[in-house]
Amino acid sequence: MTEQKKLNTHIETQLLHNDRWAGIAHSASHQPVYKSVQFTYDSAQGIADAFQGKIAGYTYSRSNNPTLTALEAQLTLLEGGVETITFATGMGAIASAMLALLKAGDHIVVSQYLFGNTTSLFDTFGLQGVSISYVDVTDAANVAAALQDNTRMVFVETIANPRTQIADLKGIGQLCQARNILFFVDNTMGTPALVRAKDYGAGLVMNSLSKSLSGHATVLGGSLTDTGVFDWTKYPNIFDGYRKGDAKKWGISQLRKKGLRDVGASLSVDAAQQIAIGLETFFLRNERACRNAYDLAKWLQQHHAVEHVDYPALVEHPQHERAKELFGDCGYGTLLSFTLKPGGKTAYQVLDALKVTMISTHLGDNRSMTLPVAQTIYAEMAAEQRQKWGISEGLIRVSLGIEHINDLINDWKQALE
Repeated sequence: MTEQKKLNTHIETQLLHNDRWAGIAHSASHQPVYKSVQFTYDSAQGIADAFQGKIAGYTYSRSNNPTLTALEAQLTLLEGGVETITFATGMGAIASAMLALLKAGDHIVVSQYLFGNTTSLFDTFGLQGVSISYVDVTDAANVAAALQDNTRMVFVETIANPRTQIADLKGIGQLCQARNILFFVDNTMGTPALVRAKDYGAGLVMNSLSKSLSGHATVLGGSLTDTGVFDWTKYPNIFDGYRKGDAKKWGISQLRKKGLRDVGASLSVDAAQQIAIGLETFFLRNERACRNAYDLAKWLQQHHAVEHVDYPALVEHPQHERAKELFGDCGYGTLLSFTLKPGGKTAYQVLDALKVTMISTHLGDNRSMTLPVAQTIYAEMAAEQRQKWGISEGLIRVSLGIEHINDLINDWKQALE
């Protein structure tokens, strides 16, 4: 019945009714929260079969729980995948994937435009014996030039934080498919509303559930979705114990055991329910926030105190045409950044004058927020490296929410004067 109902409905409707259509005990309209660490069985054989995967069932909430399963089904639906695993944070999801799928001696190619904490994480793996090449992923040719015989993975963000560079998803995806390399995409800033990385060859997709998908900045969470695109039979790091059954599930099975279970970065059931409820209004919120980002970017572009604005919808953006192809009419994201002209107000002075937009380090909230980039999320990076990556002292990041656009523009107007 569930699949039949899905056939005639849009993704926005499916997100609202997916758990109900799948069946909920006692005819509840929302999936209940299962606050149980363990699950009991009537026989020793029953629990043994559940542990060995011979029957569908729950054993321990660090690995799985009905509340998490309901949320994972929503996320799989959004990304058009095979299966999803949820984690306590987005960083926990990435770290768990790296630990589960890589070993010393492996090589990965990574975007040089990564979120600062993700770069820090990869640098740590570099100290553990994983070789890393940071490249400009706006051109697949740069990725191709960096590939080695032991390259196992290419990792990019759909929209980079904070300068909004757009990865060459199509070119990199084709390259990875031709070379049997796992294409791992962080779709947090693109979101499934704008782009499905699966359509461009991504085998594994990460989303930070703390941001636009939940939208209210009240919970932390992350997810990994296996899109079903990658051929895990050709991935050398799959353990023998997981090379059985449906080959499309080999990767996600190893991730759930070696990543989620062994690392223990498990999402709480209370957070899972809040995220699931937030997802119900995701498309509405995202549409408004994207429109606000576009309008503010156009206004900032004309301001005498602003030197440059980074936002993919602007025709001056280096990847504007690519963004049009990838995102279509769905919007261009809720993130923008801009650089102040030298000699005027400092980033601190501008931000301290704001009345509506919050000074905060988060993204994807219903409320707009901003921060000085170089002095915060890139503070640990050497000045020479920041300069190379275009992170100046006057760079300001803005995450747009769903306020009235006139209030936001008036706020920035008085702050910049």
